[in-house]
Amino acid sequence: MRSASVSVAVLSFTLFGSHPGMLTAQGPVAQSTRHQRPPGSESSGGSGAVDPGPRPGAANAGGALPGLNGGEQNVFNESLSVFMEVGSVSGTVPGEEGVGLGPTFNGNSCAQCHAQPALGGSSPGLSSPQNPVANPQVALANANGATNTVPPFITADGPVREARFIRNRDGSPDGGVHGLFTVAGRSDSGGCSLAQTNFARELSNRNVIFRIPTPTFGLGLVEATPDAVLRDNLANNQRVKSSLGIRGQLNTNGNDGTVTRFGWKAQNKSLLLFAGEAYNVEQGVSNELFPNERDVAPGCLSNGSLEDITHMEESGTAAQVSSDLVSFSMFMRFLAPADPGPSSPSVQNGANLFNAVGCALCHTTTLTSGKARYPALSNVTYHPYSDFALHHMGGGLSDGVRQGNAGPDQFRTAPLWGAGQRLFFLHDGRATDLVQAIRAHASQGSEANVVINRYNSLSSSQAQDLLNFLRSL
Repeated sequence: MRSASVSVAVLSFTLFGSHPGMLTAQGPVAQSTRHQRPPGSESSGGSGAVDPGPRPGAANAGGALPGLNGGEQNVFNESLSVFMEVGSVSGTVPGEEGVGLGPTFNGNSCAQCHAQPALGGSSPGLSSPQNPVANPQVALANANGATNTVPPFITADGPVREARFIRNRDGSPDGGVHGLFTVAGRSDSGGCSLAQTNFARELSNRNVIFRIPTPTFGLGLVEATPDAVLRDNLANNQRVKSSLGIRGQLNTNGNDGTVTRFGWKAQNKSLLLFAGEAYNVEQGVSNELFPNERDVAPGCLSNGSLEDITHMEESGTAAQVSSDLVSFSMFMRFLAPADPGPSSPSVQNGANLFNAVGCALCHTTTLTSGKARYPALSNVTYHPYSDFALHHMGGGLSDGVRQGNAGPDQFRTAPLWGAGQRLFFLHDGRATDLVQAIRAHASQGSEANVVINRYNSLSSSQAQDLLNFLRSL
């Protein structure tokens, strides 16, 4: 890798006033900065600026929230073990004691998909400085004798993905997850011969869209944030937002009208619901929130429903008595946010530019949780770099799927905490470079077009500082 020196140019945009969700720009930083340029990195709006790539060094994530008491720390530790559990059809495969895999599935463990840069993160990958591994879905296709074909959108050097179909065969809206694999041929399949979905046909019909795992760091704080805080934050700086074409809306629960905030389209209300849905659609495990098997076929129902239950006959620890999905939700609830990396004059100037260009109008820097049952989550100021609202991202990112109040081109503002060690970006993992991800925000109908035009007009040194700032998160 080679390094290059750049000088920070004077910032010429109007700087927005500060508020609880934004940084305040402090003016130009008249210093020279240095950055690393990986071979093959893509240039940004300022010619010569490049994404430094995933931040090396230890993973600054994966631990418990500070302030947990002894009992809560034990719950976190035990829930982490459940999060790492590997599943098979009936729990009879050595080393795969979890029960309920299939009949269709995308993975056999939460930790398989939420792994970068540490457990609870996003998709693993070969480019990880912390733990370079191939996409585990490739090997999973034929594990334990399974006869699946690896779909063309699943590659060794690509992200873990799920597939959703836009339409049903009759043309009506679909939007649901279609399992990549079936248990057919596995040594524990019990004779199930369910055929794998014909993804080649659906790809040729342009009917398949993808999603990658969302990081779960710090989500207990997000869950503990009152709706009023999110609504007030969205209402802040309306004049400035309107002048830039930014609108935004919060997704809401259809029953009680409260704000939903988890998932790529903020479609899930709580961490428990988030966990229950994932257990059902990603691993095929019926549970107390999603009690029915999704793909019922003769000879493929090896276990009675429910496959994941509360163990009322047990008299042990919380994790021993709780269902898996409760343990999953407690792991995420007590999981700390990712810590940022070291600062520098370049990073500080990039933070100011992040505000001045307008990025922070959606990627809200600071929020505060409300009063919570657990003191470690109560009234905590945190820095997610998201407003958790839906925004129209235009035709370039539209996936044709509606979820709750979210339309085909609407997505929740992706939280940027932890972005410094992330490998894949955007909802489908199409981008491996921050520059690609930023530029993809601009297309016809996107609320981000004016902000991206501002980014594209940055000088080389300014663009580099902004990229360095993002990789410090």
